[in-house]
Amino acid sequence: MADAPELDAIGLPVDDGTPAAAFARLTALMARLRAPQGGCPWDLEQTFDTIAPYTLEEAYEVADAIARRDLGALREELGDLLFQVAFHSRLAEEQHEFAFADVARGLVDKMVRRHPHVFGGAAVGDAALQTMLWEEQKGREKAARGHISVLDDIPLSLPALARAAKLGRRASRVGFDWPDTSGVLAKIVEEVGELQLAVASGVATETEAELGDVLFAMVNLARHLGVDPEAALRGTNQRFEQRFRGVERKLAAQGLTVAEAGLERANAAWDEVKRELK
Repeated sequence: MADAPELDAIGLPVDDGTPAAAFARLTALMARLRAPQGGCPWDLEQTFDTIAPYTLEEAYEVADAIARRDLGALREELGDLLFQVAFHSRLAEEQHEFAFADVARGLVDKMVRRHPHVFGGAAVGDAALQTMLWEEQKGREKAARGHISVLDDIPLSLPALARAAKLGRRASRVGFDWPDTSGVLAKIVEEVGELQLAVASGVATETEAELGDVLFAMVNLARHLGVDPEAALRGTNQRFEQRFRGVERKLAAQGLTVAEAGLERANAAWDEVKRELK
């Protein structure tokens, strides 16, 4: 029988600097927070459903820290995201389904299966071939779980832009795709024409549907161009914000707000800011 771990002043396993100790300390922390007697009232009220939005939020904050190249923030945000994994694992453990260690163990087993060129005798010449083999292995695993469509396991909860990109990639892998960008560009022109007709009709549901088709086609174009649509839009958002703030400053120097200046003067200020920021 293993010896009980040494506890510190607050009753958690002592951190001796090893990864195993850090893992044990986090697991014990989560159990304490969820303890019916002496636990945290807020943590005790949570469920998978109530925690899920926080999990998504923390993932976005990880991405934001990476985009800002702030490694200090990245370390903290990764910790917050890991806490979400620990929280969900604890909820599952309380239902006698699985524990935090099972999550880690399952992940290692899956990665070993999907890297036979590292942990087995397979040989892979380049990253492109590895990607193809990875998808083949995933396909076999999905088939074993009863998945039929190549789209079966794409989460509905993904942001629409990310899900559109993933849908396009999956369809492309089985040959349902345009051979080059010219076909996608032609499709965009076609969809824009249909959007114009829908706008003219005044039917809101048709306009929404056709606008969605235009956006979906644009995501497919990004894939063909090798551009991450999320990164592209994030960059545009940043440029717009930077330029618009510049417009506000220029007009404020004249004693005006954007609303007071009117569209013509605001556009002129926009053009000035745009030239200055090039």
